[in-house]
Amino acid sequence: MTQKLDNLQAALQSVLGDAIQLLVRERGEITLAVAAANYLKVGKTLRDHADLQFEQLIDLCGVDWSDYKNEGTEGRRYAVVLHLLSVSKNWRVRLKVFASDDDFPSVDSVNEVWNAANWFEREAFDMFGIIFEGHLDLRRILTDYGFIGHPMRKDFPVTGHVEMRYDAEKKRVIYQAVTIEPREIVPRVVREDNYGGMH
Repeated sequence: MTQKLDNLQAALQSVLGDAIQLLVRERGEITLAVAAANYLKVGKTLRDHADLQFEQLIDLCGVDWSDYKNEGTEGRRYAVVLHLLSVSKNWRVRLKVFASDDDFPSVDSVNEVWNAANWFEREAFDMFGIIFEGHLDLRRILTDYGFIGHPMRKDFPVTGHVEMRYDAEKKRVIYQAVTIEPREIVPRVVREDNYGGMH
């Protein structure tokens, strides 16, 4: 495994060179970070270069790094993370790119590189509000059409902004302000003497 990772790391550094902002090798995996400006070009290179051949996109997701581990982070808030597989070379890599603007997070779409990215990018848009430039059908995929906000953002309220219910008088589904009362639930703990021991 170590030799395979050595070979992959050498190939990545040789082919991508200065386009790599950060390369982390941890727990038998390699993670690359690239600038948003180079993201699409790096994606094409990862797929097409004979020494890499990452033909398959396994996963793409959005990440909100604000308040990470309750500590906050220095740097950008929103990132897109891809997991790529090379079937021909039998190796994997994680690719990470941060959106350069926290107020309007946006990166290029890689749907033209891996068409499996289509629904993944729509999900990241829906959940995090990350815009994928060049995506031909960027619209919500999990939430309702009239949904306001992006529910996986760390600053989105747990109860949401509106709730939906069926109104028997109007004979249709209606939206209204949230009526859920926030409360703290502390579980009741029962302690038994000599628990787990001999009586």
